[in-house]
Amino acid sequence: MTAAAALLCVTVLALAPAVALGIARFAYALVLPAMQADLGWTYIQSGGLNTTNAVGYLLGALLAAAAIRTLGSLRVVGIGLAGCIAGLGLAAVTTDFGLLNASRALAGIAGALAFVAGGVVAAEIAQRRPDRAALILAVYYAGPGLGIVLSGVLVPAVLGGGDPPQWQTAWLVLAALAVPLSLALAVLRGRFTVSAAAEAADPVEGPAMPWLLAGYAVFGAGYIAYMTFMLAWIGQAGAGAGARAVFWIVLGVAAMSSPWLWPGVLAKGRHGRAFALLAGVCAVGAILPLVLAHTATLLVSAALFGCSFFAVVAATTAFVRRNLPKRAWPSAIGRLTVAFGLGQTVGPVGTGWLSDWRGSLTDGLWLSAGLLLLAALVGWRQRDG
Repeated sequence: MTAAAALLCVTVLALAPAVALGIARFAYALVLPAMQADLGWTYIQSGGLNTTNAVGYLLGALLAAAAIRTLGSLRVVGIGLAGCIAGLGLAAVTTDFGLLNASRALAGIAGALAFVAGGVVAAEIAQRRPDRAALILAVYYAGPGLGIVLSGVLVPAVLGGGDPPQWQTAWLVLAALAVPLSLALAVLRGRFTVSAAAEAADPVEGPAMPWLLAGYAVFGAGYIAYMTFMLAWIGQAGAGAGARAVFWIVLGVAAMSSPWLWPGVLAKGRHGRAFALLAGVCAVGAILPLVLAHTATLLVSAALFGCSFFAVVAATTAFVRRNLPKRAWPSAIGRLTVAFGLGQTVGPVGTGWLSDWRGSLTDGLWLSAGLLLLAALVGWRQRDG
């Protein structure tokens, strides 16, 4: 495979996390303020829906290795994306709290299946072009940025400050947006085949990664709280819909730029150092607006957080690819995703509970930033096998 063909394949593949995470998961933060105002939710209820999504994500991660082994990576990606579209569509047709939780759970399960399976394919592409491996992995994990940018353009335009808030229409638009992006991935089915070795999960081989797993779990708790509540916090500070949309778009564009910012770190960062450095950048981005609430600082926060938060995920896959044989990749990526999912499960509801108790989102966001710093410190202790 030529370098150009490898980059083309992984660019198309990056549409999977654009839908599974950028749209089906993170766009909730854009729709949440309108839902909260219309439905009268507390912060713990608002965070609870993302916890439900995270529980679904955890379940999907637990199922991913077996699904990949049985059905093949590319087929699992397709099934996962179909489930994401169904979850988005369900959110568009109900106001029932239970059904909205079901929609978030479905999006979580399906998103994890698509994301983990896509990560296996990305690792396989990287293995075929080891000279461009860091860039290939970074391109895949920058995919959510595209979904964030597209949702940041469309959702505020749909909501439009109307009364009543048009949040159900926003979910419908997101589902419609996910359809062509998912269909575009069909190009890979006829042009790329994943080797059997990459899909034959072997959970035994390879070094232990206790510190990386622990750090990744803590990172999951910290980053998802920022992604769930930062837009609401900005709105409470007086920012209008346009300013919130700009913040979200800057975050997404920064995520899309990460392949060109961090390939050296991913390629040369042995042990847990790349993970720790990138988690530290996320922490700085999360802290900045809390110590200096200014428009420029908010945009710098979005840029720093956006350019690094999925590079952290790329760093974990780079660790797996560097230390484990192909047949252990699905299991290892699945274990890391489970750890990540556990963190994401407690992050939103914990932050929401603290914010309700203290009467301020600021305290919850400080907890988020502290968890990101802790993740960096824990991940630094990981060593290669």
